[in-house]
Amino acid sequence: MTVHSDWGDWLPAAVEDASPDGVAIWYLGCNGFVLKADDDTTVFIDPYLGTGDPPRTVRMVPVPFDPTDVREADAVLATHEHSDHVDGPSQAPILAGTGADYVGPDDSLAVAEETGWTDEWDVDEGQFHEVSEGDTFEIGSFTVHVEPANDPDATHPVSYVFEHDAGTFFHGGDARPGAPFESIGAEYDIDLGVLAYGTDGMLLDKETREPKYTKWYSDETQICEAARQLELDRLLPSHWDMWKGLTADPTALHDHVRSFEHPSRLELVEIGDRVDL
Repeated sequence: MTVHSDWGDWLPAAVEDASPDGVAIWYLGCNGFVLKADDDTTVFIDPYLGTGDPPRTVRMVPVPFDPTDVREADAVLATHEHSDHVDGPSQAPILAGTGADYVGPDDSLAVAEETGWTDEWDVDEGQFHEVSEGDTFEIGSFTVHVEPANDPDATHPVSYVFEHDAGTFFHGGDARPGAPFESIGAEYDIDLGVLAYGTDGMLLDKETREPKYTKWYSDETQICEAARQLELDRLLPSHWDMWKGLTADPTALHDHVRSFEHPSRLELVEIGDRVDL
């Protein structure tokens, strides 16, 4: 499968040309993000450029770039093994074109191995690095901590805390509130946190193709509970834009968070938008 961008190459070009004062963060739709620091360290998290599995899962946002147009990347990180987080056509060309490392938990790396990334693309085994909860590693000016995540739909999910002189960024994957977030909130002072948000809906079952009640992400109450557990200064909801039948309205969160201390601010973005840490 070859990825075809709906937007040409303007988004990867904007990332490449940017000179952030601290850390800049672009939302790639679904749960994908790219971080660029003031030393040009560039990290992708869960970039997904596929269209899903129509008619079961139908992509509702543009494909924002072609992975072969990415010329600068130090690492691509995976939060868990689901196909919209670990995807060869979306991610392997970035590794091949930039020499970036691919970092993720065991089950995420197993998907890359089982689907033949090193056979189909110019990717070397040495680019793959397994991490697990409790690990800490450096990527340029980022110190990255691997933390647990409560995602009942994944076999081995993790979350990531990025520490930088400009502040602390958190990516929770598709996780929902729970004890892991309480521990993370107690340990780190998180300036900006990403949490998956959506609604419940009826999707076709993967095996029977019959309509099935589906809940994959936090609803309004759950995402606010997770933000309070993490003690976020700024909450950036993600994933609400992606799948037909599971989309949600992030502006509704204003009414849900306004009486709580955390988050102190909602950061509402659309695909292609940039925020700064």
